[in-house]
Amino acid sequence: MATVSHTTPQIAHYMELLARARPRSVRLRTVRESAIMTGLIACGAFTLAITVSIVILLGAEAFNFFAEPHPTAQNEMMDVSVVEFLTGLRWSPLLGETKHFGVWPLILGTLKITCVAMAVALPLGLIIAIWLSEYAPARLRTMIKPTLEVLAGIPTVVFGYFALTLITPFLQLPFGDDTTGGFWQSLRPDNYNGLAAGLAVGIMALPIVCSLAEDALRAVPNALREASYGVGANRFETSIKVVVPAALSGIVAASLLAFARAIGETMIVALAAGASPVQILDPATGQFDAAATASLSAPVQPMTGYMVQIFLGDAPHGTVEYYSSYAVAATLFCMTFALTALGGVVRRRFRQVYH
Repeated sequence: MATVSHTTPQIAHYMELLARARPRSVRLRTVRESAIMTGLIACGAFTLAITVSIVILLGAEAFNFFAEPHPTAQNEMMDVSVVEFLTGLRWSPLLGETKHFGVWPLILGTLKITCVAMAVALPLGLIIAIWLSEYAPARLRTMIKPTLEVLAGIPTVVFGYFALTLITPFLQLPFGDDTTGGFWQSLRPDNYNGLAAGLAVGIMALPIVCSLAEDALRAVPNALREASYGVGANRFETSIKVVVPAALSGIVAASLLAFARAIGETMIVALAAGASPVQILDPATGQFDAAATASLSAPVQPMTGYMVQIFLGDAPHGTVEYYSSYAVAATLFCMTFALTALGGVVRRRFRQVYH
């Protein structure tokens, strides 16, 4: 009752001020709020329309690629089946008389570069996030985190040249200039290789993991840390056994976001990875080539690299090679969409709400 009697004069005062407000100011405020709400709805609708347009475009062009024959660059009609595209182990649409449109060499090239990138970004990013959240002084944290976020704003073409001019020569340094042969020299990375491209993509994805994981760790209530200290745990045990499990949903979401970002990276792989699809099958014997499939020192062409090659003019418009890029883009879209959906499921499954 004391609270009600205390707030009643304040409510009466606000009601009096509202009654004195001029009708014009009330109408102006209403119009302004309506305009803001309309703008927000329009922005959301525009984003949805762009997404739907992309899905329709990719779906229509990919269906067109499989539905009817198209001329090749040599003016010969050729059709590609969905089964051949999804199960084939050879990808050679631009060279040779016999063209193959099995997408798995491009998928494997994409996954090789992405796995190298995640091997760099995930552990290093999580370690940095734990240090920033649990160990770094507040003043130092306010300096380092903006620096990491600035790193995320560097154009990816810069990372591509960084991989080509610095990472690749550094990887070639232990092998010297001798290219006469031998097992040791067979490990020497080419000028364009998947390892350098993967390392550059990992550096590019590092700020994403650091920033999002650090936000998830700092969102864990201090009461959990204090309870852990209260039962005798030290700072390291609290960080690893209490804070990280409590922020698991955010950490997994950050990892999947970085994974999807690495899969869709274009400029780094176009500059540093090369333009040769992974040779899953030996061209001479047709047998599975394990060394070429697993090699990271040879040139690798991922899906995004092939699309760049096509749209730079390597295939005439309207040919089967040109339309194959839309089928590859649709495959890439499905992969990233699946990762995004998986991230949503994981976030809901492991999300912990604290009051």
